[in-house]
Amino acid sequence: MATPIVCDVRALAPDVPTVGALARLQLDARRVDLEIRLSHASDELLELVDFVGLSEVLCVQSGRQPEEREEGLRVEEEAELDDPAV
Repeated sequence: MATPIVCDVRALAPDVPTVGALARLQLDARRVDLEIRLSHASDELLELVDFVGLSEVLCVQSGRQPEEREEGLRVEEEAELDDPAV
């Protein structure tokens, strides 16, 4: 098992160059039997990592994975047109 290194990414911009740099860092770390784990990643960064298909490669330390985030509740109402407004 690879030795984990926790990397605080809260100050990083949620953009493609950042994700690319993190992926290259993870690749280099794995070559020497290490593993980079991201901590304090913003929701935007997590969404981008998931969008580009690297959520399996870039590990997130003690946080939510993009697919674990809860969607906002949506309320749908059904009503008959002749129902009086309450």
